Amino acid sequence: MNSLTTAIAIVLLQWVNMPLPNTPRLPNGKPNLTAPITRTPDGKPDLTGIWKAADGKYLGNIAVDGVEVPFQPWAAAVYKERQENFSKDRPSGRCLPHGVPDSMLVTATPFKIVQTPGVTLMLLENQGHFRQIFTDGRGFPKQTDPTWMGYSIGKWEGDTFVVDSIGFNDQTYLDDGGHPHTDAYHSTERFHRRDFGHLEYEITIDDPKAYTRPWKVSIPFEIFADNELMEAVCENEKDFERLIGK
Repeated sequence: MNSLTTAIAIVLLQWVNMPLPNTPRLPNGKPNLTAPITRTPDGKPDLTGIWKAADGKYLGNIAVDGVEVPFQPWAAAVYKERQENFSKDRPSGRCLPHGVPDSMLVTATPFKIVQTPGVTLMLLENQGHFRQIFTDGRGFPKQTDPTWMGYSIGKWEGDTFVVDSIGFNDQTYLDDGGHPHTDAYHSTERFHRRDFGHLEYEITIDDPKAYTRPWKVSIPFEIFADNELMEAVCENEKDFERLIGK
């Protein structure tokens, strides 16, 4: 085990592990991940919970499982370069935010969904960032200043929560592997809570400046039961040096 792996393992030992109320349980006391979902007073599925990617492979490359990425030529060249240099210049390596969907794919740090009638919040443990998804019936503003997480509005289609986001800057990667995007990026995310412990997620990436057509990927998430978010601070690139023992 190298020093980085050791440091990460030590960090993971710090999770608060205690039985939380309102968690369905098996006879042995463990969380029942296949229990039915709970619903809000208006009958919508309640997405509230702490989630993490079920498989770490999506952090490095969301385009797995046979997904064909319809690159524009310049975007293909950028992605190839980032793959060759192991994404050494990715913003998150400089303590800048992960984007969408990259911010939800960091397997060592989960995220928390808090669902309310007018806004659904996504609290990202990684670097302490957040997203606001407005569900009060508003549309997009006439003008949106470019931001790391974009401007998001949500609606329900049956039991699926659909989130449209625009207003991104062009600084983030779609994943740590380096899929690029521009300020024309429009994402459409679909969240479907299948049961207590499993959240099905699909994102459509529509960026005509970087890709010749919209393309989509599906990523599974799992509940991070009996745990809470912890403080995570990235301090001027010093955090990585601390982890690797420099």
